[in-house]
Amino acid sequence: MSEVKISAEPRTEFGKGGARRTRRAGKVPAVLYGHGEKPKHIALPAREFAAAIRKGGANQLFAIEVSDGTQVLALPKAIQRDPIRDSFEHVDLLLVRRGEKVTVEVPVQLTGEAARDTLIVHDHDTLSVTADATKVPDHLEASIEGLQAGSQVTAADVELPSGVELAADADQTVASVTAAPTAEQLEATLPEIETPATEADEAAEGAETAEAGETPAAEGAESTEAKTEA
Repeated sequence: MSEVKISAEPRTEFGKGGARRTRRAGKVPAVLYGHGEKPKHIALPAREFAAAIRKGGANQLFAIEVSDGTQVLALPKAIQRDPIRDSFEHVDLLLVRRGEKVTVEVPVQLTGEAARDTLIVHDHDTLSVTADATKVPDHLEASIEGLQAGSQVTAADVELPSGVELAADADQTVASVTAAPTAEQLEATLPEIETPATEADEAAEGAETAEAGETPAAEGAESTEAKTEA
């Protein structure tokens, strides 16, 4: 993955208030750390950073030039987003050197098509690998071509580029192939829906109730009349 050059400036305001002011200024609060050095608080241009992440993914390598003269290479280690505004709240950046090995989580993409009448369950969207800091792949691929229900794709089945080593357990399940449910099975899972009563139904029910109530009254009247005659 090619590096993206980005400028930054030192950040002197901290806490929630300082972070909000940084974001209002169109920048992303960030921290550079690693290699035993004291963490350095910086602010990155929000648009440029967002564009780089969209293109290169969460493991995009940055060549950062701070306005105080600092020049470093860094990888995003933790990115906090605002899900409502779809913006970046804060970024932790790990300092790296050329030729240095790093362990990162890389997205896994499934290729091909499984057998008919099957469903694919993506158990793990990413896989932990070790690679040169300047050659971290933006994604990995695993084939599901022709797999039948009951099959699994494990970490060992994922194709790794040259120089990239698996850091996760080789038996870790990446994806599972299951049988698609039948129409009968789907119907059995649907909740029963009661049909609401119509106005005609309510009217008929009211009539039945009224009729049932008149009967005892009539019988009572006949009984009274019989006693009077006696």
